[in-house]
Amino acid sequence: MLFNSPTYLIFFLAVFCLYWLARRRVAQNVLLLLAGYVFYGTWSWQFLGVLWFCTLLNYTCGRLIGSAPTRSGRRALLVAGTVINLGTLAVCKYLGYFVQPDSVLLQVVVPVGISFYTFQNLSYVIDVHRGKVQPERNLLDYALFAAFFPVLLAGPIERATHLLPQLQQPRVFSGAAVETGLQLMAWGIFKKVVIADNLAPYVDAVFAQPAGYSPATLFTAAVFFALQIYCDFSGYSAVARGTARTLGIEVMVNFDLPYFSRTPVEFWRRWHISLSQWFHDYVYDPLASHGKYRAYLVTMVLIGLWHGAKWTFVLFGLYWGVVIVAYLYLADRSKSAPAERAPPAPWQLLLSTVGMFAIACIGWILFRARTLGDFWTILSGMIVPVGHEHLLRLEVLDVRLLWALVLGLWAAELVYRNGPRLVAAATGGAVRRLLWRYAMVCIIVLSYVAAQHGHGQPFIYFQF
Repeated sequence: MLFNSPTYLIFFLAVFCLYWLARRRVAQNVLLLLAGYVFYGTWSWQFLGVLWFCTLLNYTCGRLIGSAPTRSGRRALLVAGTVINLGTLAVCKYLGYFVQPDSVLLQVVVPVGISFYTFQNLSYVIDVHRGKVQPERNLLDYALFAAFFPVLLAGPIERATHLLPQLQQPRVFSGAAVETGLQLMAWGIFKKVVIADNLAPYVDAVFAQPAGYSPATLFTAAVFFALQIYCDFSGYSAVARGTARTLGIEVMVNFDLPYFSRTPVEFWRRWHISLSQWFHDYVYDPLASHGKYRAYLVTMVLIGLWHGAKWTFVLFGLYWGVVIVAYLYLADRSKSAPAERAPPAPWQLLLSTVGMFAIACIGWILFRARTLGDFWTILSGMIVPVGHEHLLRLEVLDVRLLWALVLGLWAAELVYRNGPRLVAAATGGAVRRLLWRYAMVCIIVLSYVAAQHGHGQPFIYFQF
């Protein structure tokens, strides 16, 4: 059941109506839990067993840690819970890479979304041990925390300190929250089906056989993939946030205009924020006492490995680790210089933003390439032209229109974030709300028409 499918629209409307008709918190939580299991079960009912195991494991572990009389006992339970969680993730996610590609085992042992809900559950156990959250005694509330359907498959990775209190309290219907939630959903679907899915055929064709294309074609494919993965993943997160908001629940922002970043550290504070913060809190902070350079390097390699057991993913993490360490080293050197520097000029800010986007694109080439050989073919081919270029013949939108979509995205992001304020400055409040509602309706209609015209492609991060 994809967010960008009519099936999900029907499912959401049914859950939304029954949810607010139920009114009582316990009834609403039961409904949301059942909805989460139905939503997850549509992918494969066999995977529900892994989700239930993960839920019961961490619920029990949290209770035991909370009641353990000694510090050593609590630590032993934390270690045991962490080993079982990560062991289950390793078996389910990475075992398939050691069998034949057509093996039945590969199809059975990779539950969709396992990296996301395992990390969400594991953060609860760690926070209980650290005393940041009290052990949850209500199994219903904890099971809903572990299987809240908007964030179940691809995040954001929620924390118990943020999500659990909302599930434990009554929710009150708010027309304003429903309106802004629907706007988020519409914007997310638009980014996915209008931009990401139209860029996908071009990207897929070039990355499938990269040898023989001109630097312009390879450069275009690299930029298109950077925008494709952003619109695909941030679109999913926007739909997840919007869905949750219509139900009276807030989930964290997962993207904050990452391609407007000017440094690699800033980029990772804006990209996949829930994962970056997870690794910062639970990996980087414990390692930082041994040196921040080493801590950043290890953390980024593990982020790469989180995506899968492929050398391209591991080197993707290593690449970013080296970039961040190099930036921090140069920043530390400049801070120690006695001379004061003037604030950067606008052209310098623009140059650093463009340079940061180029660094990100190189990382995405490594991320998307099937092999290290393909990565080198694309990277070198962008510098050294080939003798004869393959003709890229695709039944997709004209490349000029695709570039228009890419450039239009930058403007659309700024307009979407500032649209209500800009419209309000030019019109009255009532007119503003009317115009914005009609704009959202147009986006919804256009997005679903585009989704039906295409093939309803799955979200990229479902594979992780």
